[in-house]
Amino acid sequence: MVNEVVKVEKEERVETVEVQKPVEKKEEKKGILAKVKEAVAYKEIDVKKLEPILEEYVLILSELDVAYEVAEELMEEFKKKLAGMKVRRGTDERELVKKALLESIKSIVSVPTFDLVEEAKRAREEGRILKVMFMGVNGVGKTTTIAKVAYMLKKAGITPVLAAADTFRAGAVEQLKVHAQRLGVPIITKPYGSDPASVAYDAIEYAKSRGFNVVLIDTAGRMHVDADLMNELRKVARVAEPDYKILVLDALTGNDAVEQAKFFDEAVGVDGVILTKVDADAKGGAVLSVAATIKKPILYLGVGQGYEDLIKYDPNWFVEKLLGEGI
Repeated sequence: MVNEVVKVEKEERVETVEVQKPVEKKEEKKGILAKVKEAVAYKEIDVKKLEPILEEYVLILSELDVAYEVAEELMEEFKKKLAGMKVRRGTDERELVKKALLESIKSIVSVPTFDLVEEAKRAREEGRILKVMFMGVNGVGKTTTIAKVAYMLKKAGITPVLAAADTFRAGAVEQLKVHAQRLGVPIITKPYGSDPASVAYDAIEYAKSRGFNVVLIDTAGRMHVDADLMNELRKVARVAEPDYKILVLDALTGNDAVEQAKFFDEAVGVDGVILTKVDADAKGGAVLSVAATIKKPILYLGVGQGYEDLIKYDPNWFVEKLLGEGI
């Protein structure tokens, strides 16, 4: 009986060894084959070899009126994403870079946004007043843009009150008055030289007493480096407590639009951007430059002089525009 037990134990040990060894070899063999297969089928991107292509794209973006610093910064971030990336052998690296670059650009210009019409409807449902303050230097089309927003709101069944708080520029109040009369919306004005914050305050009080739930505040548009202007805008913002501070920029001004965006955002704060004269801008690089610089949403684009010529910004449109320009 003892001999039989020993024999069984030995047989069991032999059986165990015979089962385990082939499995270990098979798994090891499979792992090596997978690695070899991957090494043969894929290769790691060599960013250094792609430098000429990336430099070419920097120049192309610059030619599209994207600020040079923005184009360079985008490429540096892009290089980090490409480093170590594995691609199937035989892949056209130029096409790969192009596709990945456009995806990166799309992510930059697709920051979370909001719609003023929807915000106005929400304010009406909640029984509060939506206060929107518009900023921008002279010549960007700020007053006309406010009229376009008022028209957009009226089409949605919401009548806004206009606050002519640009009491500095000669003709600014009259210009906004003409728009108010054409659109059939109320406007609050004061003599030139009056405190702009008091105009905004009176417009808000008027809206409260008459049952309006949107106030659009125009502000002075002297040069963005004007310290008095910035102090004035900060005071209007303190008094009015706007829900949104919208910066209006001229798409044709290129790098200057970027500098304005940075300055206004640091001095007063910017919640969203409207770009004007996009119909005259064949390139659209200001969109990318501004979005990348202050990382605030582009809300609307001005594409003409008519009240209806304010369209909602679509990131896909911008990327397709770049594609059409040779990216």
